[in-house]
Amino acid sequence: MSAANESPTPGPGRGPSGTPEGQAEAEKQAAPAEPVRNQKPGRPESPEKPRPGKAEKTEKAEKAEKPEKSEQTRALILQTAMELFQERGYDKTTMRAIAQEAGVSVGNAYYYFAGKEHLIQGFYDRIAAEHQERVRPILARETDLEARLSGVLQAWLDIAEPYHEFAAQFFKNAADPDSPLSPFSAESEHAREAAIDVHRETLAGASAKVPAELAVILPELMWLSQMGLVLYWVFDRSEGHRRSRRLADRGARLTSRGVALARFRVLRPLVREVHELFTDFLPGMTQAAPAAENSPTADGTSPPDAAAKTERAAKAKGSRRGKR
Repeated sequence: MSAANESPTPGPGRGPSGTPEGQAEAEKQAAPAEPVRNQKPGRPESPEKPRPGKAEKTEKAEKAEKPEKSEQTRALILQTAMELFQERGYDKTTMRAIAQEAGVSVGNAYYYFAGKEHLIQGFYDRIAAEHQERVRPILARETDLEARLSGVLQAWLDIAEPYHEFAAQFFKNAADPDSPLSPFSAESEHAREAAIDVHRETLAGASAKVPAELAVILPELMWLSQMGLVLYWVFDRSEGHRRSRRLADRGARLTSRGVALARFRVLRPLVREVHELFTDFLPGMTQAAPAAENSPTADGTSPPDAAAKTERAAKAKGSRRGKR
């Protein structure tokens, strides 16, 4: 028999087990099993928890998207209402027209806003939230009270600028103290408190020393001065409303000087009397008065306690000087 007809003998590098693939497979089978990591001796390996399926993941994603979509719908209705108020006027704009323009059902529009008055409250809240955000870098940068207050007022004018024409049309509704659209009404309390909070922060972070007994009422008076600026701005027809901006700067200067003078005890009763005047005649301020009178100051004391504390410190200081 010829050598060509003989079957080759499998050997290294030849035949199925001689190929590199076959050799690797043989070594793998012969190798001992690797120990399971972090498994304690004598305890079987715990089964892996089943991973959530695609349907479960989709359901969770849809739930997460719902609040975001809801907020987008609410913002769309509010923005549409503001545009229609500007074009047609507040009185001539209906909820049906707002819903139609926004591309939602009338029922959906009423789901987010019970009526046009609630749309205005939504507008107030949006302006207040934007204002709080806009003033942060100003208050973080400035310590001088005049600069802080001027920056706060100028920031408000910047935010309100696109709504100037609407504000002029809308003012006759908001000017009525008994209207829910009034900034002094109970319905406007949320936006009003947010605006007063800005002035509290403005005053608290300033380098000016504020008597403890006035620390509660001064932010409310500062907000009232801002309302005076708003009233002037509504009817300001100067180019770029530059007169309103000048008023904001001069009002900030006057307020900072008034706060500086408040360190003299003889003037403090006058400040309290001005505050009482507004709380007696403005409905929203009347509701806030009891809370303000008992609100704690920055050091945690109530205004009467803080005043007594300040007076005792002044007497002690005078006594030490007399001994010297």
